[in-house]
Amino acid sequence: MAAIPLDLLDRVRELERRVRELAGRAQIRPALDQILHGDITIGEGGQLIAQTPQGAVTFKVGQTAQGDWGVFIRRADGSRALTVGDDILEEDQMVRLWSRDQGAADKVLVMDDAFSDRFLGRPLLPIQLHPTERQNTSSTNWEPAWWGTGPATHAVAHMSLSTYANAGGGRVKVTMQANGMSPITVAEYDCPAGVWTDREIQQPMHDIEYMQWVDWTIEHRNNQAGRDIETRLFYAINRHTFNPGEAPRVPTRTPPAAAAALLPPPAVPKQAPAQGLHTIDD
Repeated sequence: MAAIPLDLLDRVRELERRVRELAGRAQIRPALDQILHGDITIGEGGQLIAQTPQGAVTFKVGQTAQGDWGVFIRRADGSRALTVGDDILEEDQMVRLWSRDQGAADKVLVMDDAFSDRFLGRPLLPIQLHPTERQNTSSTNWEPAWWGTGPATHAVAHMSLSTYANAGGGRVKVTMQANGMSPITVAEYDCPAGVWTDREIQQPMHDIEYMQWVDWTIEHRNNQAGRDIETRLFYAINRHTFNPGEAPRVPTRTPPAAAAALLPPPAVPKQAPAQGLHTIDD
């Protein structure tokens, strides 16, 4: 037979105890320091933010104030360390590594190009051009004064030249040639006699892939026989674009399946001789 409370007060006391127990359990929450077997979705303008007790944001991912989506890693003082997105252009999604020197005029150390999707922006890298023994020549034929080769790492090649020609003047030509492409004349111009002719040459890497090797040649010649011409190179660098107009054309790309069909069949490896003793005629 079920136990029956002795009086109404016992019932009330039991109800009060259970209410207190339920109220206490309602305040107990599981630890929210782990995410197991699941995902967190940040969407519709939201952000996931980590910040120091002082309020400095050290990590943030989500939609930025300008409308794009990005990832931001900052140092303990709140200064930028690594960012993706939140750039001058809403859709360029640049990757940028920032200097700790907050007083610097330009704090970006490493980045991709703002206006060309396939090239590096910073740091700038030199184009390896080297003088030849015909840097000074008396020939009226085209002679290489400087030559070099290297991979295309940036969207624009930038060179600074100066040429001196004696009586009769001369002419300078700069050409580039990428793997499998015909030579392209980047610049060709006259050099008056008796003065140094300075020239800045800026060439976008049209139809060239990132890291595709490019040969560069700087040639010069005299207009009159028996004269001399000399060309000096002040610098040759690979640099990022300064504006959308410098963005190079994207090369025509062969789909992977078609490219594989054009490859020659693999060579059959030569059978290695068996180990052990062999006759003298082997």
